[in-house]
Amino acid sequence: MISEIIIAGTLFVNAGAVLNFKLAKPAESFDFNDAQPTLGEKVRTFLLSLQYFRFMIAIWNLLMIFCMFIVFSA
Repeated sequence: MISEIIIAGTLFVNAGAVLNFKLAKPAESFDFNDAQPTLGEKVRTFLLSLQYFRFMIAIWNLLMIFCMFIVFSA
């Protein structure tokens, strides 16, 4: 059960890191009352930060492959 959750999470992170999203930044407004970022902006920054960690995600994938063959093979 936990191995399936780990694999599913790994696949979602891989998809976010590998796909090239064209995430345009919304137009800046001069309303200073909106200091909190919206959910869309948070998702955008998360996906952009995933693209910088592709090497770490590749190492994680190799670790998960190792665990699938050694630890979780019952």
